[in-house]
Amino acid sequence: MKKTLLFLIPILVFFTSCRKDFVEGPAPIIDESQWLNQERALVVASDISCQYYVVETYNGYAVLKTWDGYIPFEGSVMYGDFSSWGVKTFYNRSERQLVRSDVREYWLGYYDALDEMEYQCNF
Repeated sequence: MKKTLLFLIPILVFFTSCRKDFVEGPAPIIDESQWLNQERALVVASDISCQYYVVETYNGYAVLKTWDGYIPFEGSVMYGDFSSWGVKTFYNRSERQLVRSDVREYWLGYYDALDEMEYQCNF
């Protein structure tokens, strides 16, 4: 019994001390003064099962497709250039992170934007 305990204790210490943790580095520092001078948008429609989401801007509504897999929550405030097509980087101020998305349509009405999002999601 004594020999078994002397053998098991070091093994237990070894296996309980070995573990692998993912250590995430510090978040990148984002210069908000650069982003707050750009166009402001509010996310009005998003769905985790669809890569598309709709934002409301001063000029109307825009339909965006996520580029990096990140889909913002409804109600998130974003900054960037929503008034031209193409893949761009946007600043999600609500969650304090940079996201890449493709602007598919812009300057749409509310129902036109929702119809476009629904069409793309079901396509």
